[in-house]
Amino acid sequence: MITRRKIIGCSTWASVGALVAAARPRFLFLDGSRVFSDPPDGDSDPRLAPGAPNSSQRLALIDAFKKQSEGLQDQFEARSHKSDWTMPYRLFRPQPQAGAKLPLVIYLHGSGGLGDDNLKQLRLGNIFGTRVWLLPENQKRFPCYVLVPQTDRGWCRYDFSKDPPQNLPGLGDGNKLVLEIVDDLAREFLIDGQRIYVMGQSMGGAGVWNMVANRPHFFAAAVSCCGSSSLDDPASSPETPLWNFHGDSDHTVPVSISRDRIAARRKAAGHALSTEYSGVDHNVWEWAFTEPELPRWLFSQRRA
Repeated sequence: MITRRKIIGCSTWASVGALVAAARPRFLFLDGSRVFSDPPDGDSDPRLAPGAPNSSQRLALIDAFKKQSEGLQDQFEARSHKSDWTMPYRLFRPQPQAGAKLPLVIYLHGSGGLGDDNLKQLRLGNIFGTRVWLLPENQKRFPCYVLVPQTDRGWCRYDFSKDPPQNLPGLGDGNKLVLEIVDDLAREFLIDGQRIYVMGQSMGGAGVWNMVANRPHFFAAAVSCCGSSSLDDPASSPETPLWNFHGDSDHTVPVSISRDRIAARRKAAGHALSTEYSGVDHNVWEWAFTEPELPRWLFSQRRA
């Protein structure tokens, strides 16, 4: 089993590439956060919650979420998938909607969720990206299935004979099993194949980029929070809407990794929206998944 120390060591400091240096997007400044997106439609960008990132007004949203979401983790059913190895996962099933097909949200945990206990991917920082979709108001407006797999070897591909393990190109072993689980769920439940969404944080954020690059034209949208680096081409599947979040004071995964990815995606005319929070460190998921506009933006995306 790969350790958190090793996964951070092998994925954090690798460069995405210098090919994007001349393609910096324009910036919009909103309440102390920096947002950049595809011109010329900046006026249609989702609005961020009011208040500077570390203001009492904005932090109150994070505190409120923690209280409102307490206990929602108990609504996840424990399951496992047997393939090249056994991948534990959690599944939330929404109330039946009279035969209607419903979206599927896939959440890829960070290195703090590594293991095979089928618990850690729902705990600590992972509570934000897993519970937000289960909030009663979100299930009322956007009923959906939520898949939370757990890996003990990362989402991207790695050469584990090296210390620390080295990134390799291609679909990650962890992500391969996730896609197998998605296929299984699509056979078992009424899942809308045009509304499958992938998201993740840190190590899981890198997994998002790996998924989008190696399964093009599959996801309706993607959300990445402070994704550590990988060898995937960030310009792959440019038609897939993607919202990237990063704190500009991240001491674990440099914000330059996100900036380079977004710039490369825009250079390829990719659909990208990115938010940087001023003064926020690695735990950017606390701000990202408490953005009130995120659910509306996500579920408005549909694969053609």
